[in-house]
Amino acid sequence: MMNITILCTGKIKEEFYRKAVLEYSKRLSRYCKLSILETPDEKTPDLAEEALARQIREKEGERLLRLIKENMYVIALAIDGVEMDSIQMADTISRLGVSGKSHVAFVIGGSLGLSEQVLKRADLALSFSRMTFPHQLMRVILLEQTYRSFRIICGEPYHK
Repeated sequence: MMNITILCTGKIKEEFYRKAVLEYSKRLSRYCKLSILETPDEKTPDLAEEALARQIREKEGERLLRLIKENMYVIALAIDGVEMDSIQMADTISRLGVSGKSHVAFVIGGSLGLSEQVLKRADLALSFSRMTFPHQLMRVILLEQTYRSFRIICGEPYHK
């Protein structure tokens, strides 16, 4: 069974996001061993100067990098990453499993994104859209698409 780890900065504060995460975690338990690991986020002023923003991304990035194991295939969620449709994402996950990469880690940064160090460690940068999403909502979207991927891989019906 494939191991899927979601490494993310910050906790989910809103109850409706927590419920959605729990629901998709439960659904995914049929297909993979899912772990969600959170690291603390830094306090970020609304209009942070770029130097401060970079420092915040680096601090948050160091925490994320400590959680990444050598055997993990790391997929960083990044706005300028590769865009895929659901079939392509399912194919990617399937190919990883077949090629012996049984531990996939998705990395979601904080409100300012991921540090350069995390992006360099990543085996793949994946974009879900050119739009910006709150990182709490992104966790739900990632879980839904991962669930959809496993449904596709197993030849089960999914909503189009």
